[in-house]
Amino acid sequence: MSTLMTNKLAYFNRLKDKIEEKTAVVGVIGLGYVGLPNVIHRASYGFNVVGFDKDESKVNNINNGISYIDDVETSELSKLVKSGMVKATADASQLNTVDVITICVPTPIDEHKQPDLRFIESAMNDVTENVRPGSLVILESTTYPGTTEEYVVNKLEEKGFEVGHDIFVAYSPERIDPSNKVYDLRNTPRVIGGHTEHCGIVAELFISGLTHVVESTKVAEMAKVFENTFRFVNIALANELAEVSEKMNIDVWEVIDAAKTKPFGFMAFYPTAGIGGHCIPVDPYYLTYKAKDYSVNTRLINTAGEINSQMNDYTVNKLMRILNDIDVTMNNSKIAILGATYKKDISDVRESPIFNLVNTLEEYNGQVDIFDPYVTTLKSASKTYNVKDVNYRQLRNYDVVIILTDHSTFDLDRIKKFSNIIFDTKNALNMKEEKAVYYKL
Repeated sequence: MSTLMTNKLAYFNRLKDKIEEKTAVVGVIGLGYVGLPNVIHRASYGFNVVGFDKDESKVNNINNGISYIDDVETSELSKLVKSGMVKATADASQLNTVDVITICVPTPIDEHKQPDLRFIESAMNDVTENVRPGSLVILESTTYPGTTEEYVVNKLEEKGFEVGHDIFVAYSPERIDPSNKVYDLRNTPRVIGGHTEHCGIVAELFISGLTHVVESTKVAEMAKVFENTFRFVNIALANELAEVSEKMNIDVWEVIDAAKTKPFGFMAFYPTAGIGGHCIPVDPYYLTYKAKDYSVNTRLINTAGEINSQMNDYTVNKLMRILNDIDVTMNNSKIAILGATYKKDISDVRESPIFNLVNTLEEYNGQVDIFDPYVTTLKSASKTYNVKDVNYRQLRNYDVVIILTDHSTFDLDRIKKFSNIIFDTKNALNMKEEKAVYYKL
């Protein structure tokens, strides 16, 4: 091998050795629902980990061994902090002390459903100013195909790095499912796309475990956005089926339960009062945005978005019909909403359907109380609600009790016992509809 080639491989070989020997220091930018579990996961594999976040409260909590993420136990974090394996900082200059940088920052959309990449841009500003040669930079945030090249590769090359030789870049999307007790970072396969062959090799070596390597960062980016678009479209289909089934006086939940007995060719999706969370309501619009650059009209995704967006109106209209059955108008109604989070058994309210529902009910001057064991306050368009755990006996004071999130802690028998009317948007009770007693979405 020539001296030139040996020199070209020097950083590559050195980084491989550090990863294999667990002497590489790992930096995680963004200490939210993806970043903090990543910190724990990497430290549990024997790496020293430095977490970076501009939020000083998160930094202080971590350094004090206190978790603020549902899926991270304080006891586990505290043990790793005390051992010296984990620390956090808001000082981006310390990025020059790490060998592997994973970027786990939010990628939201704006009010026009356009990608908002300012957090990636900010993270890369810190990286390019402080990264040292021979480092590996992995973007994990969900985004459209081409982002890694545009925001990571190009920025590093502008600083004089040669990607694949003296610095390495890959895209490996997060696949964290909050509150999932079966699949986590240890047993969920990871997709990896390196910018060059050497980038892919060191990224796969670092991530290890169950991996699927693809030929480019764009393929990995498209795979991630497709995963969530798949769910987005199929939820829309379930929502449309719910509307058709109601007109035909058919229980849509029974239909789906029957269809899913087929052991092949079918995957169950369910209707919802609104899609919530950090991924499903957001990620498809990254794909529609980028598709326009190629003069492609993503008709199916656009239609799915319209169907999903109108489910709040569908829910409110059904609630009005329920109230009409007992001769109560919306502006004289008392409504109890059980569950504020976008998903059961977590505290995350991002993009939760609770916001659209409460804002609409406020427009009709309905009296609303919200109950959720994981949430303390919730701010609507016009007021702040004090959210409490449910007092089941007090449910008899409400005209309608809406089950919006089916938390495992809810006592379904007591909900049935003390509620006058139940509007069950999750089929949590799995009962047959009885007029003026029990309704499903």
